Amino acid sequence: MKKLFLVGAFLAFTGTAVLAQQPNTLTKKEKKQGWKLLFNGKNTKGWHTFQRDTVGSRWQVKDGNLVFDPTQPESGGGDIVTNDAYENYELNLEWRISKGGNSGIIFDVQEDPKYNATYQTGPEMQVLDNIDASDNKKQNHLAGCLYDMSGDASVSKPVPVGGWNKVRLIQDKGHLTFYLNGVKTFDGQMGSDQWNEMVANSKFSDKYFADFGKIAKGHIALQQHPGSSAWRNIKIRELK
Repeated sequence: MKKLFLVGAFLAFTGTAVLAQQPNTLTKKEKKQGWKLLFNGKNTKGWHTFQRDTVGSRWQVKDGNLVFDPTQPESGGGDIVTNDAYENYELNLEWRISKGGNSGIIFDVQEDPKYNATYQTGPEMQVLDNIDASDNKKQNHLAGCLYDMSGDASVSKPVPVGGWNKVRLIQDKGHLTFYLNGVKTFDGQMGSDQWNEMVANSKFSDKYFADFGKIAKGHIALQQHPGSSAWRNIKIRELK
């Protein structure tokens, strides 16, 4: 009888723990710490396609995930961005990519009519199938890297395609820290000599990117790119 009671108590405890960790929800502790959901698992509230008022049809909510579906009409595409702009924060999310897929988390995006792409102003944390994506040739293009600027295979440790990858991205007074699945993939200061050198040695040295990474505040974007991507548990905690 005692053994059955202990088993029952264990199942009740673990069941409660699982319930508290359902995707796209916040625990009481997280709410107290100031976390807010950027995706509620039900609709695209809080987001819009870059330079538009609504979210295009290629971005859909399926089974509690925010999904980019490239099979939908091209007119419904484009990167999506948060309605609000953020400066000092910690961003947590999970992503899943299709075989050969490519996407990205772009931040500090300036939404102004003079810009025609999110990546024209915003740095990117790469999302990629490292094995089969065509953009896997350069080391700093691998998953979790500061795209085209920093990182390599030694820190890029995505889970196999089909699994969920966990991101932690911190921006505090322009200081960036990236984690992918618990592995630190970048740590550096925007606007520093090191940063400027990385920009100079990247595609972002082109005059098209004259305002790239110049403002450590802006919208957060999820990128349209080849293949399908899925997103969940997108939450943010603003830092004081």
